[in-house]
Amino acid sequence: MTKAKLHRYRSTTCGGLRKTDVGQSARLSGWVHRVRDHGGVLFIDLRDHYGLTQIVADPDSPAFKSAELLRSEWVVRIDGAVRERPAGTTNADLPSGDIEIYATEIEVLSVAKELPIPVFGEPDYPEDLRLQYRFLDLRRETLHANIMKRLAITASIRRRMVEAGFFEFSTPILTASSPEGARDFLVPSRIHPGKFYALPQAPQQYKQLLMVSGFDRYFQIAPCFRDEDPRADRLPGEFYQLDVEMSFVEQEDVFQTMEPIITGVLEEFANGKPVTKNWPRIPWDTAIAKYGSDKPDLRNPIEMQDVTEHFRGSGFKVFAGMIEKDPKVRVWAIPAPTGGSRAFCDRMNSWAQGEGQPGLGYVFWREGEEGGAGPVAKNIGPERTSAIRDQLGLKVGDAVFFTAGDPAKFYKFAGLARDRAGQELKLIDENRFELAWIVDFPFYEWNEDEKKIDFSHNPFSMPQGGAEALDAAKSDADYTKIKAYQYDIVCNGFEIASGSVRNHMPETMVKAFEITGLTQADVESRFGGLYRAFQYGAPPHGGMAAGIDRMVMLLVGAKNLREISLFPMNQQANDLLMGAPSEVSIKQLRELSIRVVQPDSKKA
Repeated sequence: MTKAKLHRYRSTTCGGLRKTDVGQSARLSGWVHRVRDHGGVLFIDLRDHYGLTQIVADPDSPAFKSAELLRSEWVVRIDGAVRERPAGTTNADLPSGDIEIYATEIEVLSVAKELPIPVFGEPDYPEDLRLQYRFLDLRRETLHANIMKRLAITASIRRRMVEAGFFEFSTPILTASSPEGARDFLVPSRIHPGKFYALPQAPQQYKQLLMVSGFDRYFQIAPCFRDEDPRADRLPGEFYQLDVEMSFVEQEDVFQTMEPIITGVLEEFANGKPVTKNWPRIPWDTAIAKYGSDKPDLRNPIEMQDVTEHFRGSGFKVFAGMIEKDPKVRVWAIPAPTGGSRAFCDRMNSWAQGEGQPGLGYVFWREGEEGGAGPVAKNIGPERTSAIRDQLGLKVGDAVFFTAGDPAKFYKFAGLARDRAGQELKLIDENRFELAWIVDFPFYEWNEDEKKIDFSHNPFSMPQGGAEALDAAKSDADYTKIKAYQYDIVCNGFEIASGSVRNHMPETMVKAFEITGLTQADVESRFGGLYRAFQYGAPPHGGMAAGIDRMVMLLVGAKNLREISLFPMNQQANDLLMGAPSEVSIKQLRELSIRVVQPDSKKA
């Protein structure tokens, strides 16, 4: 009987051997993770995608001389006998920690130059160097695990979407330029000189066209391309989203369908951290007033309140004068439980000044001090101070901060102050996922730069009340009061999804755009495919898009989106590994009928 021929490189992987394999022969291939010399006995940690196995070579081993030559990140093949580790030397952190391989033969498959960045451990190296040598960076344990977790999360999403009755479609990558949203990445056409395709900012129009085509339930893990300036919460160039569309649905149908899917994915990968059940629905106006943000971190228990009436006619002349002069002025209180010390209040005041604000008025309460402490308390007196304390439910040892003016201009700062207080006072439970729907977004907003009404969110959304609501509005102020069937999903202070019920009525669509200054001809020109489709029987439909990158970042606990992406660009939108963007040859430009015009250095 002939012996089975051993595979050229391995009989198992570096994560595959267990105690039950003791006494067997094995062949492994992988990277030399590190080499340790213990009194002349060499211990080699051999690593591959699946795990790590300890190799031993002593002076009696026929592989000892080869082992002495090995260096970190060389690729080798090792043959040997599987044996049990001596008592007291097992490694409970490794699946293969009960065994080791006594090396009998070592073959070097590839040598490695001196590494520009280390692979062993998690040292903090300059980001540009890590991106330039991304193929080495991806060998690091945490980053490698993050990428595999991303694949598992994506697979879970796909499975759950299919189970919910959705079908995965692939929409075109080369498409028409979109006049809305961010800048497009343009692709010149060689066949049609002077004309350009665009990479899709999102498959928005295509997924709506699929509903008009009768496919009913669509999803896609969709690549999206936006030529945006760098942002902390989005990679430059491209990102991926779970794109969803459903026919014959109202807003509540989208909620009932997608909430268990997103909750299920988070629960599966949350490592036991609590995930919100039965997400609250928070109107946009309420989110702004309570949290100063339309993507609030609900792990922070601080909720702001309007305390304008307590300052009207008070001795605090700064606020009282503002209230008397302008009916838009409101005073918002930002409670700070456990923040009742002058040191903390002064730190918050200094932080506010660093944010370009004149400061933060405050009151804090100490034991045995009637009416509260601080300049505001002295000016408004104990009766008003006590009324504010009672309204906010505060006690001795707490504080409250104030900001005043037109809320439309200061709410973002107030939200930042709420976040800052929650972080400084350690009020935020980091080990949970708090989710909510933000609903009832304004359909329109006033564009101060262009002095006109603009869409505030998604121009393809259905206004609440339909065409009748648009007809009833008689002024710019009326238009800004119209709400839309638009919604976001927020999690721990991040917007992880956005969606809407679509405006599928062509007349209403035209009317909505006319209010922003576009004509019917403009609509037909810019959104011709969608507008034409709506003339031929469009079902009521709605959907959403969830950011895959942000979901993965939250689930793995990464602080940077580059920690969960394979080959990201840097913050200057440069691919340092591949050298993109790069110049192209004159021949290529001629084929595309393109001439490069350098920017005017005087205007730059």
